[in-house]
Amino acid sequence: MTLNGDVTSGGCRGGKVQLKVRGRPVMTMVCHCTGCQKMTASAFSLSSLYPEDNVEVSGPEPVIGGLHGDLRHFFCPHCLSWMFTRFDAMGPFVNVRSTMLDDSAGFTPFMETCVSEKLPWVQTPARHSYPQFPPMEDFPRLMGEFAESGG
Repeated sequence: MTLNGDVTSGGCRGGKVQLKVRGRPVMTMVCHCTGCQKMTASAFSLSSLYPEDNVEVSGPEPVIGGLHGDLRHFFCPHCLSWMFTRFDAMGPFVNVRSTMLDDSAGFTPFMETCVSEKLPWVQTPARHSYPQFPPMEDFPRLMGEFAESGG
């Protein structure tokens, strides 16, 4: 995991779209919704939330897939790896798929969402669980607690 002002690099599976994130995420999360299960072909999606100014994307322009509304999922146009999500209601943040980063092992999930849709055998070390998505007003408190815990 990135500590202090360091940069962590990563990219899509095919290597065409590159990511760089600066500093620590403001939150790490797991989403258990059936949409994430389908888009990852797995039990959940794993993500790290960064201020948009701390995220650099280079290479071909990512394309929108998955949902096409307020919640926008961005994919590599070549290999179609799901790379990051933007949700305007969250403000100027980018929700990077942690596994797109080269050193993803340290991005332990702090919060899990949509546990009402979770596969029954899944267990995570997340400190906070929500049946759906947490209310937006909970995010400042959660981000503060995440920062205090050292992320």
